[in-house]
Amino acid sequence: MGNFFKNLLSDVDGSHSSKRFVTLCAFALLAVAFISNIFFHIKLEEYIWDGMLYLVMGGLGFTTLEKFSISKDRNKTE
Repeated sequence: MGNFFKNLLSDVDGSHSSKRFVTLCAFALLAVAFISNIFFHIKLEEYIWDGMLYLVMGGLGFTTLEKFSISKDRNKTE
């Protein structure tokens, strides 16, 4: 399980990625806010929800782009 989270938070080169960490934390907070809104009727302001949603979408988008981009360092080794 620890290896799973280590791989989840590592970038393409295997080093730690703060971008992925922030995205994962934002996703977890968004999930908690969604569940608290549904089951406990705790209202979340729309601008806070939208901001967190954009943060998660942007983080996942940049992480996906990073996966498909060709870095100069990887080109040298191939």
